Amino acid sequence: MRPRSRSAKDRAGRGALRRILPQARRFLGARLRVLAALGGWSLLESAHTFLGGYSVAQALDRGFLAGDTRTGLLWLVVAAAAVVVGGFANQGVFRGLAGLVEPLRDGLLRRVVSASLREAVADPARADSAVVSRITHQTETARDSFAGLVLVARSFLFTAAGALLGLASLAPLLLLVVGPPLLLGLALFLATLIPMAARQRDYLRADEALAEEYGAVAGGVRDIVACGAEDRTAARAAQLADAELGAARSLARWAAARTLSLGVAGQLPVLLLVFATPWLLDRGVTAGELLGALTYLTQSLLPALHTLMTALGAAGTRLLVILDRLTGGHDGPPGAETPGPGAPGSAKGGAAVPRPDMASSAAPPAPDAVPSAAPDAGPGGGPEPGAPAVELRSVTFAYGAGAHPVLRDLDLTVGAGECLAVVGPSGIGKSTLTGLVAGLLTPGRGEVRVLGRPARAWPAGEPARLRVLIPQQAYVFTGTLRENLLYLCPGGAPPEAVSASAEAVGLTGLADRLGGLDAVVDPAVLSQGERQLIALARAHLSPAPVVLLDEATCHLDPVAEERAERAFAERPGTVITVAHRISSARRADRVLVMDGAHAVCGSHDELLDRSGLYRDLVGHWQTVRV
Repeated sequence: MRPRSRSAKDRAGRGALRRILPQARRFLGARLRVLAALGGWSLLESAHTFLGGYSVAQALDRGFLAGDTRTGLLWLVVAAAAVVVGGFANQGVFRGLAGLVEPLRDGLLRRVVSASLREAVADPARADSAVVSRITHQTETARDSFAGLVLVARSFLFTAAGALLGLASLAPLLLLVVGPPLLLGLALFLATLIPMAARQRDYLRADEALAEEYGAVAGGVRDIVACGAEDRTAARAAQLADAELGAARSLARWAAARTLSLGVAGQLPVLLLVFATPWLLDRGVTAGELLGALTYLTQSLLPALHTLMTALGAAGTRLLVILDRLTGGHDGPPGAETPGPGAPGSAKGGAAVPRPDMASSAAPPAPDAVPSAAPDAGPGGGPEPGAPAVELRSVTFAYGAGAHPVLRDLDLTVGAGECLAVVGPSGIGKSTLTGLVAGLLTPGRGEVRVLGRPARAWPAGEPARLRVLIPQQAYVFTGTLRENLLYLCPGGAPPEAVSASAEAVGLTGLADRLGGLDAVVDPAVLSQGERQLIALARAHLSPAPVVLLDEATCHLDPVAEERAERAFAERPGTVITVAHRISSARRADRVLVMDGAHAVCGSHDELLDRSGLYRDLVGHWQTVRV
């Protein structure tokens, strides 16, 4: 991301101000009654400011210094009453504030959501995931910043008016001492606003780009792993994180520069008033008037000025940039200097992920689709001759040291070429079982073996060369349909084998609609059932001797499910199916019933006699079917 010069950034800040001001005038012009109510309450609040310093001066000059304690106390009572009046006026201000803040937030939300929906409908592939940041973080920030800005700006204007009027009423000479440093500090502060707005804009752009990148990486993590693009993706994410860090530091430096103007406007008037005291006394200014001036400065004017500078320097610049972006004035999408979504070499959402055929090295396994090769390939030897396809020996597994075991002392043997269906209530551990056999999970106790070898004992780079797992959420990446089907065939496969697997599981209809096996697949436009068909054909084509189907047909209709399951039954090898229909259990050689306490294994007819849970499940399936 190429940094822009400071002058270019400052011009961007001025441009944002020019774009926002007309909209701000229209927004405020439509709410004149609300502004009038705020002005009325604020005027009452300014009376409190005026009386605060004026009463102190009169209490000293006309009361205590003149020997009239009663008069001095009465003026202090007036000052105390002014505080009560100011608190009452402050309540009215907050009641009227909602009339400005909530319409702004609602309008921004409508505008952002409407614009995002239009863009998504026009081109779903370029849907902007950074809109999440705008709807949540930025809209709420705009609301809070606008509320704070209205409060402090209103407070400063009326407090300054009351304090300056009070100074002029006490002694006009006081304005000559206090006024110049106040004006100088304000001028220095205003000079930092445009640069701060530009830095705030850079920070928000960096924040959106980073949020969009993280969203794209989260959605395409399997493609990233499959393509071996972890380092490239991590480097890009780190670059964006560094850009956001640099923008935050630049913003912090300008925030630190703001303290200089605050010191000039906030501390210098008090110092000058102290140094000029002899000169003022020589020209007729009384001690009470000096104390009143000090009261105006320390109790009213300087706190209001400090609050104004803090709010304008932080919330004000942030509000300007956010409003400009939310109302459509931002100069291109976040990260516009980099290839956008849909660009070559990038995944949907903007993550720079190469296509599988662009990878420079062999693709490592994706988390939910474990690639396999010929059983006798690679170092470390092949399966043990005559060993069962899958064997679990007293396996216990729990998700955490103190968690209740999902599986407890489970023994299971699945022979070569056998088809086993696994059934049981939801959450009982069926997917955990397939994860253990696939080598994705490690048992707490016991042993899981695949073709005689420990499930997780294969050499590095070949952890799962004997089995393939297809879960409920099928993995399909952007690429041709043929590339998707060959994903689990490291050595490739003859074209006729690819076509045969597609035909066996019922994929040919979808392939024809897409334009053939060499048509490019966009996962976003496929239904869940269509993605499952692609994943099933991929698993059928793979050379893995053990196939694990974890409800991999749950999004297919019963006819399509039967065709796919029969295709795997006719395919050489062992199949373990987590079933969700009675038909799947009926077609299996054996059925494993899991109930959490123990497991029962047998044929369909045997389990109807031996397992009450299985009878209940069969009755439930038949009721649902009816």
